[in-house]
Amino acid sequence: MQGILYALSDPVRARIFAELTEADCPQNCSAFVFHGKLKLPKSTLSQHFKILREAGLIHSERKGIELKNSTRCPELKKKFGTTVPEILRAYANESRKSKR
Repeated sequence: MQGILYALSDPVRARIFAELTEADCPQNCSAFVFHGKLKLPKSTLSQHFKILREAGLIHSERKGIELKNSTRCPELKKKFGTTVPEILRAYANESRKSKR
Protein backbone atom coordinates (compact mmCIF):
# COMPACT_ATOMS: atom_id res chain seq x y z
CA MET A 1 0.00 0.00 0.00
CA GLN A 2 2.90 2.37 0.72
CA GLY A 3 4.07 2.16 -2.92
CA ILE A 4 0.56 2.87 -4.19
CA LEU A 5 0.17 5.88 -1.91
CA TYR A 6 3.56 7.21 -3.02
CA ALA A 7 2.75 6.67 -6.70
CA LEU A 8 -0.59 8.44 -6.40
CA SER A 9 0.82 11.26 -4.25
CA ASP A 10 1.92 13.06 -7.42
CA PRO A 11 -0.99 14.81 -9.18
CA VAL A 12 0.41 14.03 -12.64
CA ARG A 13 0.69 10.31 -11.88
CA ALA A 14 -2.76 10.28 -10.31
CA ARG A 15 -4.16 11.92 -13.43
CA ILE A 16 -2.34 9.50 -15.74
CA PHE A 17 -3.65 6.55 -13.75
CA ALA A 18 -7.18 7.97 -13.73
CA GLU A 19 -7.08 8.44 -17.50
CA LEU A 20 -5.77 4.90 -17.97
CA THR A 21 -8.66 3.55 -15.91
CA GLU A 22 -11.07 5.28 -18.29
CA ALA A 23 -9.29 4.26 -21.51
CA ASP A 24 -10.89 1.50 -23.52
CA CYS A 25 -7.52 0.14 -24.66
CA PRO A 26 -3.90 0.15 -23.46
CA GLN A 27 -2.12 3.48 -23.96
CA ASN A 28 1.49 4.27 -24.71
CA CYS A 29 3.50 7.01 -23.05
CA SER A 30 3.19 9.28 -26.10
CA ALA A 31 -0.57 9.55 -25.57
CA PHE A 32 0.23 11.71 -22.53
CA VAL A 33 2.94 14.02 -23.96
CA PHE A 34 0.51 16.94 -24.07
CA HIS A 35 -1.11 16.19 -20.73
CA GLY A 36 -3.80 18.82 -20.37
CA LYS A 37 -2.13 22.20 -20.09
CA LEU A 38 1.21 20.59 -19.25
CA LYS A 39 3.75 19.75 -21.90
CA LEU A 40 5.71 16.92 -20.35
CA PRO A 41 8.89 15.54 -21.91
CA LYS A 42 8.73 11.87 -22.81
CA SER A 43 11.54 11.12 -20.34
CA THR A 44 9.48 12.61 -17.49
CA LEU A 45 6.45 10.59 -18.54
CA SER A 46 8.55 7.44 -18.72
CA GLN A 47 9.61 8.02 -15.12
CA HIS A 48 6.00 8.51 -14.03
CA PHE A 49 4.97 5.29 -15.80
CA LYS A 50 7.88 3.45 -14.17
CA ILE A 51 6.73 4.53 -10.70
CA LEU A 52 3.13 3.51 -11.46
CA ARG A 53 4.37 0.14 -12.76
CA GLU A 54 6.66 -0.50 -9.76
CA ALA A 55 3.76 0.30 -7.41
CA GLY A 56 1.71 -2.39 -9.14
CA LEU A 57 -0.90 0.04 -10.45
CA ILE A 58 -0.28 -0.60 -14.13
CA HIS A 59 0.93 -3.36 -16.40
CA SER A 60 3.13 -2.61 -19.42
CA GLU A 61 3.33 -4.86 -22.45
CA ARG A 62 5.85 -4.39 -25.23
CA LYS A 63 4.32 -3.96 -28.70
CA GLY A 64 7.15 -3.43 -31.15
CA ILE A 65 9.22 -0.54 -29.81
CA GLU A 66 6.48 0.84 -27.56
CA LEU A 67 5.13 -0.15 -24.19
CA LYS A 68 1.34 -0.32 -23.99
CA ASN A 69 0.10 0.46 -20.50
CA SER A 70 -3.10 -0.67 -18.83
CA THR A 71 -4.33 -0.65 -15.27
CA ARG A 72 -4.39 -3.60 -12.92
CA CYS A 73 -7.77 -2.58 -11.47
CA PRO A 74 -9.23 -6.10 -11.11
CA GLU A 75 -6.20 -7.26 -9.09
CA LEU A 76 -6.14 -4.04 -7.07
CA LYS A 77 -9.83 -4.37 -6.24
CA LYS A 78 -9.30 -7.92 -4.95
CA LYS A 79 -6.42 -6.83 -2.77
CA PHE A 80 -7.47 -3.35 -1.60
CA GLY A 81 -11.21 -3.13 -2.22
CA THR A 82 -12.36 0.40 -3.02
CA THR A 83 -9.28 2.16 -1.62
CA VAL A 84 -7.67 3.04 -4.97
CA PRO A 85 -10.90 4.32 -6.60
CA GLU A 86 -11.56 6.39 -3.46
CA ILE A 87 -8.12 8.00 -3.74
CA LEU A 88 -8.83 8.89 -7.38
CA ARG A 89 -12.26 10.26 -6.43
CA ALA A 90 -10.64 12.44 -3.75
CA TYR A 91 -8.19 13.83 -6.33
CA ALA A 92 -11.03 14.55 -8.75
CA ASN A 93 -13.02 16.36 -6.05
CA GLU A 94 -9.98 18.34 -4.99
CA SER A 95 -9.25 19.28 -8.58
CA ARG A 96 -12.81 20.49 -9.17
CA LYS A 97 -12.70 22.60 -5.99
CA SER A 98 -9.38 24.22 -6.93
CA LYS A 99 -10.75 25.22 -10.37
CA ARG A 100 -13.57 27.25 -8.82
